[in-house]
Amino acid sequence: MKSKKQNKQIHRHMKKYLSAADLLVIVFTFLLFAIALFTKGLTHDLLLEAGVLLVSIKIIMMNHKNIISNKVIMKELDEIKQTLIEIKKNKKI
Repeated sequence: MKSKKQNKQIHRHMKKYLSAADLLVIVFTFLLFAIALFTKGLTHDLLLEAGVLLVSIKIIMMNHKNIISNKVIMKELDEIKQTLIEIKKNKKI
C-alpha cells in the first residue's frame, strides 16, 4: 500500500503534467467504459468501448510526452539565449 507521501508525490506529478481537461477526459472515459461494461456485458460492443478507452489513454500519454519535450526544448533555448547575450556583452567590451 502506498504511503501518504507517495500519494502526494503522484498527485503533484499529475498536476504538473496533466491539465484539468486531461483529468476530466480520463475520468469521463473511465466512467463511460464502466457504464458500457454493465449495460452491454461482455459482447463485441465492449471491445469497441475498450478500443476507445485505449485511444484516449494513448492521446493523453502523447500529450504528456509533448509537454515534457517542450519543457526540455525551452530550457535549452534559454541556455542558448543566455550564451548569445554573454557573447554580445563580451564583444562590446
